[in-house]
Amino acid sequence: MLHKLTTRLVRENQLVVIEDLAVRNMLRNRSLAHAISDVAWSDLRSMLEYKCEWYGRDLVVVDRWLPSSKTCSACGFLLDTLPLRVRGWICPGCGASHDRDVNAARNILAAGQAVAACGAGVRPTRR
Repeated sequence: MLHKLTTRLVRENQLVVIEDLAVRNMLRNRSLAHAISDVAWSDLRSMLEYKCEWYGRDLVVVDRWLPSSKTCSACGFLLDTLPLRVRGWICPGCGASHDRDVNAARNILAAGQAVAACGAGVRPTRR
């Protein structure tokens, strides 16, 4: 299943952006360990790495400390805190409604595109 997924992702995209996650640390959480092991994130990343190289695609790994979930993808407003139990939020800066995971994905993609265009020293701007 992972082989098909990673092959499709790499064939359909010139740029693949993923977040560098501390999978080993996340496995220490008893509530998440089983689910994380089932999806095999480490295997997914290694397959993406070698398939991007095979197909001549770019793989950008975004820093795990990027506040992707708590930064508004519409205006750049940065929340002070966003507990894990909060799955959706409304931006106090622009009023946009965000699903936590969709918002994080948009921010990770934007950061990856910036790195691909300008180089690894790029930092997101904050307002």
